[in-house]
Amino acid sequence: MNISSLSEESLNKLSKMLDNCSCGWRQLANAAGEHPQFRCSEKELTSCSLQVLDAAGSPARTFLAWLADRGCPMDFLLHCLRKMDNKEALQFLTTTVSEQIRITVQPQSQQASLGSRVVLTCRASGPPGLSYQWFKGKVEILHETGSLPELVLCPLGPAHQGYYICRINHGGQCLFSTWAHVRLVHSAGCSSLFPGSVSGLQISQQPQTQAASEGDVLVMKCKAEANPPPQYEWYHNKMPIPQQKACSLKIPCVTTEHRGEYRCKVFNLYHEAWSDTATVTIGPSSVTDASWVEVDRGLESQEVQRLKTGVGINPLQQMACPPPAAKNFYATDKVALLIGNMNYLHHTQLTAPISDVHELTNLLRQMDFKVVSLLDLNWQEMNSAVTEFLLLLDKGVYGLLYFAGHGYENYGNSFMVPIDAPASYTSAHCLCVQRILTRMQEKKTGLNVFLLDMCRKRNPNDDLIVQPGTLKVTANIVFGYATCVDAEAYEVKREDVSNGIFISFLKKRVCEDEKVTVMLDRVAEDMGRCAITRGRQALELRSNLSERRSLTDRIQPSDSSASDSARNLQWAVAHVLPESRCLHFDCGVKVQLGFAAEFSNIMVIYTRILEKPAEIDSCCAQLTDFPQEMDIDLKKSNQETLFEAGCLLLIKEEVPSPEAQSLYTRIRSLQRLKRDLTFTVCLHYTYSNMDEEVQERLPVTVGKPLVSKLNLHEPRTSRSCSAYSYSSLDSFNYPECSSFTSVDSAVNTWPYHGQTGSAVSPSNSLTSPRSANVPEETDSPGIFDSPQPLTSSKSLPHCQVNEINYKFSDMYNFHSF
Repeated sequence: MNISSLSEESLNKLSKMLDNCSCGWRQLANAAGEHPQFRCSEKELTSCSLQVLDAAGSPARTFLAWLADRGCPMDFLLHCLRKMDNKEALQFLTTTVSEQIRITVQPQSQQASLGSRVVLTCRASGPPGLSYQWFKGKVEILHETGSLPELVLCPLGPAHQGYYICRINHGGQCLFSTWAHVRLVHSAGCSSLFPGSVSGLQISQQPQTQAASEGDVLVMKCKAEANPPPQYEWYHNKMPIPQQKACSLKIPCVTTEHRGEYRCKVFNLYHEAWSDTATVTIGPSSVTDASWVEVDRGLESQEVQRLKTGVGINPLQQMACPPPAAKNFYATDKVALLIGNMNYLHHTQLTAPISDVHELTNLLRQMDFKVVSLLDLNWQEMNSAVTEFLLLLDKGVYGLLYFAGHGYENYGNSFMVPIDAPASYTSAHCLCVQRILTRMQEKKTGLNVFLLDMCRKRNPNDDLIVQPGTLKVTANIVFGYATCVDAEAYEVKREDVSNGIFISFLKKRVCEDEKVTVMLDRVAEDMGRCAITRGRQALELRSNLSERRSLTDRIQPSDSSASDSARNLQWAVAHVLPESRCLHFDCGVKVQLGFAAEFSNIMVIYTRILEKPAEIDSCCAQLTDFPQEMDIDLKKSNQETLFEAGCLLLIKEEVPSPEAQSLYTRIRSLQRLKRDLTFTVCLHYTYSNMDEEVQERLPVTVGKPLVSKLNLHEPRTSRSCSAYSYSSLDSFNYPECSSFTSVDSAVNTWPYHGQTGSAVSPSNSLTSPRSANVPEETDSPGIFDSPQPLTSSKSLPHCQVNEINYKFSDMYNFHSF
């Protein structure tokens, strides 16, 4: 077995164990060097060492790949690990090799008549070179079939009676099958179990058509008689069901995804047969299948009676006939508000929300959600953002709220903590999620989803029992908590970007075309299989969703109205970036000023030299004189790369030519901008015949970019209009007009240079909601002859979380007081 037969996941885990100085890959290289074929040169070792310069690089992974290319066997690698006494890696690799051997067919107990032919079958999957050993009791069977997957006993005699077992070997590893009992029976003149059968295989019990409710246990059986004993494979809608190899099919908790046709393939070494088709229909709970009416019997008692649809008929029996075709659900629109709080004033700083919000934004936009993503909001800004979000909701709209940051839970109510919460905060300083839900229900939404990536520990400073209001029975609510009650949620801190544990698993499943609760159940199962989360963090799902609604459901807009158009237009205006422009300085230098959106409230401004006279030796355009209330890290302003400017989620694909180099400045918290954004472009240049630097300054005003038009810093009531009004909308006199509308944002894409040169209007700024979350750039026309990409979104890899060597010391929780 070669190292190359290991899975990518196993290689990555092994690499993490060997990326150390004391007992790592260098010691492994020295041990492997005893064999000339695996001896590394100094140049090759240096090449492995240089992998540490790459954020995602691994010297050990590079060295293991080098060994695999040279055909290093697994046994030799185990020998080297024993020699260097790396017990952790040795145990992991030994366990991995043994786990790769799996018995797919177990030998079955049989009874046959004297002189007949009996075949015991044992098959296994795993690495190449598996060998078989058959034993009768403790005695190895040495004849020719004793080392084959099929042990043939022919002609069957009294000496063959007894118990048999098969051992599968690979190197020093082995695995045993189950015991099979062979018994001799006396037959009255008939030497075959199937005297009247031509096929030699008969199905004696067929699977039956069934009707079940969601949450029921589904059991189907198919039995056959054959010699050699039959094997079974179950199929659902013509697709094989993994790990269902017994005569009985059992599904402990059925959902709507289990409806359809089932068949069982029965086979042995010589024959094959298919069972009849059994249809399974999945309906709602047996309780909700009947009709109900509330009967008022006075003040002393009220009773809810069930009206039976048929005398003595069980609701499940009434569903025996297949129901009409499943209803295709759709949304009239899909809107999401994503909030990530990191830079707390009085609590632990967090690092993961920026990447978590970014990744979830990408994925939701692929499913046609209109996403507003905001970072670092105080109490007033969170309230205003939620109000704007609620004004977007209407009948049939899917609403999704995601929050990453500090939080707590008291008396069944969840609270999101803003960044300005005091050290001993209470519910008065936070937002109650259940109150938001009651306001969402007033809109008659089609689906309400809350994804809360925060802690749920009790707050000892808060003894008040909040009454959020009476919830309606809408059967369309889903709560996905990153952790369970009275537990903490964690993030994994790394050098470049960090991820919360919840999003690390959710991002692999959220786009699946499944009922929301089914999708979140799978996320919970994935988290449960990860060693680092076991006993520390477990997803909790709370839902009353009665229909098979999915985040991937298509959008079927309702009849358009003037109010919808007004909200759409107003939101588009509030999310358009400032127009890119060219600045002409007196010295003859021409500078491009461009804008890009990283989040809905974070913008990047860049300057680029387009033209300069020949007598000017060098020049650069820097931004300065920003308003005092702007959140700008001056140490990271006017940087040559986006990374140096503090923008971790964007990478430069192509470095511009020296004469077209850019300087980047990142502006945060645009929601706090109270007046038009003004700043100065300062041109620094030197002439070829002069040593002194010359400066020219031009003031620039770009209005209120992105969400700054919404004035989230201003108080508003839950039913107020947006704080921003647009003159062209005066003719629409509708009270509920939001700036977070159900139109996709102009910040979805970053167009090529030279694509747009005029002010971006709402009509031409709306892009496809399926575009990636690549921030937008606005440029002036005719700057370049051909399109040249500036940046692209850096999407964090959708790798298996188990591939990351999490350490509990690297994990930080989202909870602090």
